[in-house]
Amino acid sequence: MIKVTAMTTMCVDIFDSTGEIFPGGEALNFAAVACDYPHIKVGIMGAVGDDEYGEAVLNSIQNKSIDKRFIHIIKNGITASNRIYLTPDGDRYFKENSWNSGVYGDFCMSDEDIEILKCSDIVFINYYSPNFREVLELKKINGFKLAVDFSEARNFDELEKIVPYIDFFFISGEECILPVFRSWSEKYEGIFNVTLAENGSVTFNFGKEYRVKAVPVTEIVDTTGCGDSYHAAFICSYAKDKDIISAMEEGAAVASKTLSHIGGF
Repeated sequence: MIKVTAMTTMCVDIFDSTGEIFPGGEALNFAAVACDYPHIKVGIMGAVGDDEYGEAVLNSIQNKSIDKRFIHIIKNGITASNRIYLTPDGDRYFKENSWNSGVYGDFCMSDEDIEILKCSDIVFINYYSPNFREVLELKKINGFKLAVDFSEARNFDELEKIVPYIDFFFISGEECILPVFRSWSEKYEGIFNVTLAENGSVTFNFGKEYRVKAVPVTEIVDTTGCGDSYHAAFICSYAKDKDIISAMEEGAAVASKTLSHIGGF
């Protein structure tokens, strides 16, 4: 079994048009996909409050084969929430006051949490997580594989300082940024993956380029969690077979399913 720990975002997505609440966040969405792979043992690390949103998060994965021991329930805490707005085409967007970080923003790892990371084969985290720097330092010492969602970060000069320590570099982008990752792949050993929405995805590794088309979807209902699904499927596939194209195809297939329903999973 390959041990994967997903950190640290667990929240509820509140859809403004209907008021419906769906549990989500990168860690939760990632783990909900990864737990379906029999060769993967996935756990979540992070914090939720003991409020109704926290209860919704926990209930959503109650029957899933996810290690929940390191989900910290904070007494009188407020679970993170994200208000989502959708265009007529199903694409999501946010407003200035969309995000409430709640206990997610204050989460500190315990000694026991740190020991779990040390024993993990792969740790998945968002670049913007308040715990990212600490996890990065732990990776330097303990050597687990580090997978990071850089979302739409564009501070490439700063990012290159940490690139040597990233094993799976995931970013959302467009064709114009691809030369950056081609160049990095010629200097560093990581796998650099760029998702291009309906234009598929591109991966660079040791200077070689790999391309896979997006899987067509009859109707895009909601893009929430699409990237998280892709990342989870990619890592779970690659961890077993070490085949980049197969991992990209698996990511594209799972992401297309996420596009067909409201919410991340």
